[in-house]
Amino acid sequence: MCRNITTLRGLEPAATTEEIEAGARQYVRKITGVQKTSAATEGAFERAVAIIAQVSADVLVELPPRKVPPKTEPPLRRLARK
Repeated sequence: MCRNITTLRGLEPAATTEEIEAGARQYVRKITGVQKTSAATEGAFERAVAIIAQVSADVLVELPPRKVPPKTEPPLRRLARK
């Protein structure tokens, strides 16, 4: 479904909180269809991002290291290099 969300497991250095939150935000945007929040959607949207970011951080810590690093770099790292 979300082919544009970059794999964060196996990055060196490890994925940052900002990268995990960006992935969570992209996921919530995709499944809700909400690109820009309104007063009616902001609370639920931000709660979903926070929950998914926390669960994502937890699973990244719990999974064993990858044998092969991800093929692509997260967008935030690509922007930082420019």
